[in-house]
Amino acid sequence: MPVGHQVYERYDGEDEQAELQGFEELARELMLVQERNRGASGAATVDRAFHAKTVLAVEDACLRVRRDLPQDLQRGCFRPGAELPVTVRFSNANGAAQPDSAPDLRGVALRVHAGGDAVHDLLMTNWPVSPAANAREFVAMASAVAGRTSRVSKLLSLALRLPRRVGPFATVRIIGNLLCSTRRSESLARERYYSRGAILWGEAGPVRYRLHPVVSPAVPPSTGPDALRTDFARRLAAGDVEFDLQVQRYVSERRTPVENTARRWLFVRYESVARLVLPRQDVGTARARLVEHRVDRLAFNPWNTTDEFRPLGNLNRARRAAYEAGSAHRLHQRFVTEEPRRTVLLNGLVGRVFARVNRRWPWHRLPSRLALLNLAVLRRQLRRENLIDTDLPARVEVRTPGAEPPADAVAHRTADGCWNDLSSPGMGATGARFGRNMPVDSRQSDLPDPVEVADQLLARKSFIPAPSLNVLAAAWIQFQVHDWVQHRRHPVGERSIDLPLPGERRWRNTTDGRPERVMRIAEDDGDRNQVSHWWDGSEVYGSDPDKAAQLREDGGRGARLRLEDGHLPTGPGEVVLAGFSDSWWLGLSALQTLFAREHNAVCDALQEEYPHLDDERTYQTARLVVSALIAKIHTVEWTPAILGTKTLDTAMSVNWRGAPDQWLTRLGLRLLDPHAVHGIPRTRPDHSGVPFSLTEEFVTVYRMHPLIPDRYAFVDSATGEVRELGFDDISGRKTQDVFREIGLANSLRSLGTAHPGAITLHNFPDALRHFERDGEIVDLAVVDVVRTRRRGVPRYNDFRAGLHMPRISRFEELTTDPETLAALQRLYPSVDDVDTVVGLLAETPPAGFGFSDTAFRVFLLMASRRLQSDRFLTVDFRPEVYTPLGMDWVARGSMADVVRRHCPELAGVVGTGKAAFAPWR
Repeated sequence: MPVGHQVYERYDGEDEQAELQGFEELARELMLVQERNRGASGAATVDRAFHAKTVLAVEDACLRVRRDLPQDLQRGCFRPGAELPVTVRFSNANGAAQPDSAPDLRGVALRVHAGGDAVHDLLMTNWPVSPAANAREFVAMASAVAGRTSRVSKLLSLALRLPRRVGPFATVRIIGNLLCSTRRSESLARERYYSRGAILWGEAGPVRYRLHPVVSPAVPPSTGPDALRTDFARRLAAGDVEFDLQVQRYVSERRTPVENTARRWLFVRYESVARLVLPRQDVGTARARLVEHRVDRLAFNPWNTTDEFRPLGNLNRARRAAYEAGSAHRLHQRFVTEEPRRTVLLNGLVGRVFARVNRRWPWHRLPSRLALLNLAVLRRQLRRENLIDTDLPARVEVRTPGAEPPADAVAHRTADGCWNDLSSPGMGATGARFGRNMPVDSRQSDLPDPVEVADQLLARKSFIPAPSLNVLAAAWIQFQVHDWVQHRRHPVGERSIDLPLPGERRWRNTTDGRPERVMRIAEDDGDRNQVSHWWDGSEVYGSDPDKAAQLREDGGRGARLRLEDGHLPTGPGEVVLAGFSDSWWLGLSALQTLFAREHNAVCDALQEEYPHLDDERTYQTARLVVSALIAKIHTVEWTPAILGTKTLDTAMSVNWRGAPDQWLTRLGLRLLDPHAVHGIPRTRPDHSGVPFSLTEEFVTVYRMHPLIPDRYAFVDSATGEVRELGFDDISGRKTQDVFREIGLANSLRSLGTAHPGAITLHNFPDALRHFERDGEIVDLAVVDVVRTRRRGVPRYNDFRAGLHMPRISRFEELTTDPETLAALQRLYPSVDDVDTVVGLLAETPPAGFGFSDTAFRVFLLMASRRLQSDRFLTVDFRPEVYTPLGMDWVARGSMADVVRRHCPELAGVVGTGKAAFAPWR
């Protein structure tokens, strides 16, 4: 391992990780620079933020290392006499292509192929220092000149905009450096090129490097807009062009600063390391043009290197995120949408007004149109302040050049969710970490006793129904949660949280165990999601390639999903074969079966309409269609059913379809939330500056176990016979036999006409307090309390404050019920100790809501984010990907359509729109 880089570096923040958090925002700003430059130039596509115009590119250059290379510089591939293949790109530095005769900075990028996958990208410009001392100054400078086409307008913009971001002295230095460095060049073959900052050179320590011209055939002067290319082409046609690669060694932080890239390393001699040779050739041939196109698509990045040659300094550290973002944006793999200035200003103004109004009248008590605008402002605040990247590395790491996305991953979803974001293949995939909406609560207290909390506050005394919903709505949200989230647990008995039981109570922790005085709950095995975070139907299709293949016909190669007489098959141990089969019961089985049949119906329609489609394309297209249809049903039907207000009806329709045809509402949304005008599926992916993931807080607010009844009545529509069963009778391994006896249509009808439980205290189903799962017996009421604490989700009052809601000061603000109030006061020392799951259930919801306003805040943020971040629900939600038939299937489809298609006898029974999740006739 080379000498530690920490010896030479000083971080902008408490440590390197704190510094990294700012780099992502700088990278986003540089993508906006690309957009502005594209707009100014009138180009149809996004180009590089800088060095947009390629002057010359070759792949057959060679770096010949000196035979007498000093011992301490002999590192990695730099061995005496080595000849290393090099790819070279010369360019003009401007962010928009302009004539070679224009004053500009010139640059060169080298990709040194070091053997195997290892490369070293060396980037240089023909001025000894950077105009900016660090990344913050550099981005401020780039942003100030973005979209400016003339030198005068750029200088004026710098003079006006830079002082407030970097100060007057830095502004003068930056403008002075730019004036000196942006000049005309007669020949790129005769320029010197200098590194931006230092790199580590093994144990020799930091160095800066440059290319010094040594051999260049003489040619007559060239003119015209491509004069520099013409000049270089003539020189290469006449002979080799050669440069010496030279280094300056670090002396001290005073004489040779690592962090300040605006200062020269004066009075430090250069030592030659190797000679770069561009061989004689004709760069005007078709082959040469093809090479140039190939090189132009490369993403050069100084972090494409090895640890021995690690880039150093703040500007270099920022370049990894910046270059990756810029390259991905240029290749249409990452997107950015600039928020109009009017939106920023109006949100600030309107946000302050609503903040005052909400002290007296919460958003849900305002008139519908005002409430809608209030929610738009609140959602923007949550996006800016309540998304935390938990997967941020502790330090900037070197890398190998990014792999090209596989062709099949570009065209359709992958089994494990990778490559949804083509610039970050692991984002949101199976195994990605859960995010956070607020800082972690580090308390690990098991007080008050979660068993007593469950007994006194959660246990169902008598069934409290939710009269506006049906049990299908309860099954639906579990069906969705199985698509979104699943923590890995340690095997039963391997690692557990042990809770001593009060009094003489005993608990059988496993089906074959003996009663104990301790309740054992299997601990989480890490904080990574075992299903993909994307809204991709993984509960139907599985979250890994093996499971996906297992569920398909013809040994995993067929287009259709495997069904036996229209039902899901079972595998070893009588476990149902489905994308997700944990916590299995009849309601889940009905929905899993229904949408497996829907997949097969889409396959049949696609192959009839497009006979040329093979089975793989048919399967993948059907998966896209069914997943999008599920997302649409949840957005515009289930959500307005459980949040039954006019405001939420409109809000969820806006998310999917765009603003209603009311000029005042459209105007307000256009000013405050431009995404909402046309609907999220008609926009581009936007992660709001934080890589997409579902969060631990999201998991918490979807703990909706009180929805599950303990008793069910199944009616035979042919005979009128009623069959009453308990939850235990229709769950676990008993499920499939009972489901086949009752049938899909009768199951749906019976679930569709019955009420679920209300999401409130004292309504946790008895059946789930003694629930068998994978050989473990659990009390899910206790588990809900313990898991939320152990995962670092803040307690209820801190949870509210983290979502910009007022804290409560008295238990009486949670409940007026004397018995509940007494239990809260007996269990909790203060209101600040109330468990989040308890507070969410105790809170009185807004009128028409099925759950609390506090839980709704997380929903408001994450529900639109699941759509907005997903490539297949935004930029790739189009006929070329889904087929015209697939787009029409989603556009026309609804829950009622799916039910009627597969159970036509229910055509006159199932409700339409949000009524599909209200009690049927």
